[in-house]
Formats: sequence, structure tokens, C-alpha cells
Amino acid sequence: MKRVLVKELSQWIGKEVSLNGWIHQIKKFKDFSFVSLRDRSGVVQMIVEDETVMSELRLESSVSVLGMCTKNDKAPMGLEVAVKQINIVGVAKYDLLPFSINGKEIQASLEKQLDYRTISLRRMDRRAVFKVQQEIVEAYRAFLIGQGFSEIHTPKIIGIETEGGSDVFMLDYFGTRTFMAQSPQFYKQMMVGAGFERVFEIGAAYRAEPHSTWRHLNEYMSLDLEMGFIESEDDIMDLEEDLLKHMISHLEKTCPQEFEIMGATLPKIDKIPRIPLSKAQDILLEEYGKTSPVGNIDSEGEKLLAQYVKEKYDSDFVFLTKYPASKRPLYTMPDDQHQGMTKSFDLIFKGLEITTGGQRIHDYDQLVDNIIKFGGTPENFDFYLESFKYGIPPHGGLAIGLERITMMFLGLDNIRKATLLPRDINRVKP
Repeated sequence: MKRVLVKELSQWIGKEVSLNGWIHQIKKFKDFSFVSLRDRSGVVQMIVEDETVMSELRLESSVSVLGMCTKNDKAPMGLEVAVKQINIVGVAKYDLLPFSINGKEIQASLEKQLDYRTISLRRMDRRAVFKVQQEIVEAYRAFLIGQGFSEIHTPKIIGIETEGGSDVFMLDYFGTRTFMAQSPQFYKQMMVGAGFERVFEIGAAYRAEPHSTWRHLNEYMSLDLEMGFIESEDDIMDLEEDLLKHMISHLEKTCPQEFEIMGATLPKIDKIPRIPLSKAQDILLEEYGKTSPVGNIDSEGEKLLAQYVKEKYDSDFVFLTKYPASKRPLYTMPDDQHQGMTKSFDLIFKGLEITTGGQRIHDYDQLVDNIIKFGGTPENFDFYLESFKYGIPPHGGLAIGLERITMMFLGLDNIRKATLLPRDINRVKP
């Protein structure tokens, strides 16, 4: 018989069904047992009367079941399956799991849940996170393709740091020192100049930041895009605003069950406020007595600013613009209207930065001068600079942290909950 998923059972009442899944819960009575079966789509109650079968069943064994689907208003789904035959196809070798997964919540630390990630992910609420993440990626890709972007895949082993700084992983590549890519920045700019004009990538990025916090990872998925023939960084912010509106609309259609499971609500977007960094620092000082580091705001400042923007603009998002050149990478376009500033921005979502972007330098001589100004050697950037000798148009782009935006959409308290198999300062397994 063709397999039926749990979510499809309402169409099979009064009929024989074939199910596959895991044993989620067992409740034994004198003459029968209630056994909950879980598959990728949900959980259903089954009635098992065969004592021989019950003596062999363990929680989390995987089984194939043949039974009759019947209506029962008292059952969790308003139906149940009377089992005729049950076969254990994957034996659970232990009577006890590392932690119980069929209760309201897992009574185990996040670290232990991550140690046994394939067990914790058997819960519907844990997998709901990654259904939402899947649809974020789907919406991102579909929107950009609809806007004339081409998807590209760039190297993750590179010969020179793209973002600079010390937070880079080094590799011995057949005797040559190389690096794990901090971003696809150079390559996506080069592809704009190669004639694609508009490109995007969904790929891993690596930062050797020695942080162990609720919002940092050392390997994460970056949603990057770059587009040519722009007039200013406002074009990039306009695009991201439309992208986020599309993303939220898509999630409303595809993930209502997941948001209900997680108890989360999607934000609404009208117009995202755009506030220069210096003004944001003034707001923090005047409204909250909060001083900011030079050329930036810290995590506390981001949360306070989000509070201010929510109260004043009723927005969960705010663009911070006009960052100083000293706080931005060497390829960032200086702002000719504001001395020492750049045409760049961050997007803050409910108090957390999820995007960095802006306009890039497209003139060859200006880019060479900026590399030197940043203490670099142009010869080391030869493969990158070569493209700029042949008419690269004004362009810009951004990068969104996939795990961060997933975490914020779902209201999670730790980014590792939005990461399938996290890589942080303390974890390289499983």
C-alpha cells in the first residue's frame, strides 16, 4: 500500500492505511495500549492490542504500520488508528533516551541537546525552526530571481582575506597559506563586472571571532547579493525592504503551523526608518543616557534604539546609515557629502544586527588608493583589482545572516537553536 502521512489521515477515515514513523509515546493498559506514532508531518494516536508486539516496542524505534483509521473525538487529532500489523524496521537499542523528547519541553541543557542533536531534532518544535529557515531561503531566492538576479557559487578557500582584521581561519593549502572565506564579497563584485549585473549567493561564511555568546557563530550561512548600476546605497536598502516584505508574506503562507508551534508572530513592514549612526548615538544619549563607542553602537545600544524606533515609528526594523570609513572594509564607498563617512548601513531587527551592506568603490584608482590607505598592498589584490580596469559600474550589495534572521523571526533566545549543527568557539561536533 502507498504510505499515508499523519497530516493526511483526515482524508482516510474508515479506510485501511499504511504508516511509517517513530514510536513517540507508549501508554499501557490491561487489554490494550495507546501508542503515539510520529512522522515528519505530525503525531497520531494508535491502539495496539497485540501484547507480543508491545513487549518488543521501545520509544523511538522506527516502525511500519498497517491499520484502520477511525474517527474518535476524544483522540488528539479527532481520529486514531487501530493497528492490524506493526513491524519494527529500526530498533532503538536503549530503554532510556539521553533526555525525554515527548514532553512539553526538553528538560536538558542546550549543550546536551546539541550533543545529541539528531535526538532533539525529532521534536516537531525543533524541526519547525528549520522549516521556517527553508522557506526564508526559498523566498530569498525566488524574490531575487524575479528581480533579474543570477545565483552564483564562489570559493570558500581563498588567497586573501575579504573583510580584513584578525577574525580569519588560516589553512595550509598544499604549502600555501590560504583562508576560509569571511564572505564572497570580492567574487560577487567581480561577477557584477563580468556582466551578470545582479548576483546572489547562499553559502557558508567563516569568522574566527573568539566569542561565546547567544548571537555569535564561527560558521554561518550568509545570504549575499550584489547589484550593478545603482545610484546610491538607498537602492540597496529599497531592495532589502521589498525583499523582507516578500519574505514575510511568503512565511505567512507557507509556515502558519510552524509559527503557531513556536508561539511566534511575524512582524509587519511599512517603511523602515533610516537613521544616520551619529543621530542614533545622539538619541541614545538624550533618551537613555547611553554613551556609544566611537563610530558604532554596542549591543545594549542596539536594543535601546530598537525600543525607541518601535515606540516612535512602530517598526521592528531600522536602518543605521553613514558609518565611518574606519569601521568599514576597504571596498566601502566614501560618502562625498559627509567627511569621513561611508555609503553603508546596518539593518537592526528587534535590537540585533542582521544585515550589513552599502555601496562599493567601483573606480580602479580610488580602490587602489583605499587599499593602500588601509595598510594593504595592491599587488596582493591583483585578481580582484583586475576586474576594475574594465568598466565596473556603480554597484552595491548586502549580506544577511540566515541563522540570525531565523532566530529573530521566531523569537529564539540563542542563535544555535536556529543552526542545524552549530560551529562555535567550543563546538566542532557532531
